[in-house]
Amino acid sequence: MSVPAPGATRKRSPLIHDWHPEDMAFWADSGNRIANRNLMISIPALLLAFAIWMMFSAVTVNLPQIGFAFSTDQLFWLAALPGLSGATLRIFYSFVIPIFGGRRWTAIATASLLIPAIWLGVAVQDPTTPYWHFVTIAILCGLGGGNFASSMSNISFFYPKSRQGYALGMNAGLGNLGVSVTQFVIPLVITGALFGPLLGGPQAKVDGGSIYLQNAGFVWVPFLVLCTLAAWFGMNDLASTRSSFNEQAVIFRRKHNWLMCWLYIGTFGSFIGFSAGFPMLIKTQFPDVNPMAYAFLGPLVGALSRSLGGWLSDRVGGAPLTFWVFALMIASVFGVLHFLPDHGSGGDFRGFLACFLALFVLTGIGNASTFRMIPVIFRTLHERWSAGGDEAAQTAARRQAGIESAAVIGFSSAIGAYGGFFIPKSYGSSIAMTGGPEMALYGFIVFYVTCLAITWWWYFRRGAEAPC
Repeated sequence: MSVPAPGATRKRSPLIHDWHPEDMAFWADSGNRIANRNLMISIPALLLAFAIWMMFSAVTVNLPQIGFAFSTDQLFWLAALPGLSGATLRIFYSFVIPIFGGRRWTAIATASLLIPAIWLGVAVQDPTTPYWHFVTIAILCGLGGGNFASSMSNISFFYPKSRQGYALGMNAGLGNLGVSVTQFVIPLVITGALFGPLLGGPQAKVDGGSIYLQNAGFVWVPFLVLCTLAAWFGMNDLASTRSSFNEQAVIFRRKHNWLMCWLYIGTFGSFIGFSAGFPMLIKTQFPDVNPMAYAFLGPLVGALSRSLGGWLSDRVGGAPLTFWVFALMIASVFGVLHFLPDHGSGGDFRGFLACFLALFVLTGIGNASTFRMIPVIFRTLHERWSAGGDEAAQTAARRQAGIESAAVIGFSSAIGAYGGFFIPKSYGSSIAMTGGPEMALYGFIVFYVTCLAITWWWYFRRGAEAPC
């Protein structure tokens, strides 16, 4: 039965009481338009969140140049802390949308990014600013990493099952471009007085010349304000998705929550970890190559391929695509190993780069395909459990499936984000112990084999428990 469009409710309030995206008449009449409007606001907000999250990757290299006497180890921690705090915050952000509402939380979370952006712009202008200030700012940059979990959870509620791969792929893929954007924009804007004398003068460099490092933070402020206002006045809260933490916490008893967390470590964890470790890996293995000339390529193609992965998974299914992603990732890591130098000699950088770019593309596709799997898995399970029940029971089952799949999307994104710390740490440990990164890469192959087996057994093979 077709459900009337929430036209009157939508005009009076951003809160929508009736939302039935699986009803094709409802979807064609008003659902598609409302969902797309929320997605179009969510994407730039998420891109800015990633830009703030990765801001210190472009700032730390400039701090010693303007008189901050931080050690190499201290600078490393400033670059690493946003990843750790962002992954941890994602755990909490996974559950906030059904509690606060998507519109409210997107506006609040985007506005919160003004704190590290403005504080950084102030802190870098005084070379006596203590280290703990920068530590705190770096931790607060993790607010941007946390936003991913709530953003993906929110968008998952707006789209029908047949369109969730596309929607989540677009949101995440274009949002992930914030990694490349921040590494491209910050080096440009710090070269001149972007805001004139309004926000401070230049900082003198120890080797001559000057830069406006405050612009690394201030440049995002007007865009954050615009996105905050757009979220508050342009997005919607869905009454049908409201639930308590206890209703969502049932996912911790669901086996498939933990299986999908494992798979998402293999996809997004690899993407963010490879992004963090790629420049240093190039520098250590190919010292004659300028790593910054190539470092942005990996995150760029990985982010763009996520949208492709969403489109493909809607057509071929999440599990088949994920299975072949892991199979090809195993082959690509073997390719990386083949083209690495042997004890500092030989090697082929072009082959190494090609194989690593293939890995980035595959992780992007896999990011989308695993997220496409989650709603299908939980809908299938709840339909099975409610089979034979009356219409009210089946309606309640569909609602609970939506709540759980959104929570799993957020929670798995939190667990996967720790790859941003562990992958580069694995490179460092392998090089320290054996003189090269090979041990870490062989470890990745073993891990991807387990992901391949999990995908095949539970989701892909004939007779799988939750085919998707």
